[in-house]
Amino acid sequence: MAEVTTVGDDFPKQLARAREYLQIYKDLGPVGAFGAAMIEQTIREADQAAISGDIVAILRSYQALKEIQ
Repeated sequence: MAEVTTVGDDFPKQLARAREYLQIYKDLGPVGAFGAAMIEQTIREADQAAISGDIVAILRSYQALKEIQ
C-alpha cells in the first residue's frame, strides 16, 4: 500500500528539493539564469507562505514547488 503523506509532511521536502534544483540551475551559468530566477521566486513565496500560515498560499506554493523540474 502506498504511503499517505500530507502537505504538512511533504512541503518541507518539496522546498528542500527546490533548493537542490536551484543550485543545479545556478551551476549552469547564464543558460540556467532564467530558471534559477523563477525557482528563487517560488522559494521566496513558499517561505513567506509558511511564515504567514496562510493555508491557501501554502497550498499554492506547494503545487508550484512540486512542478519544479
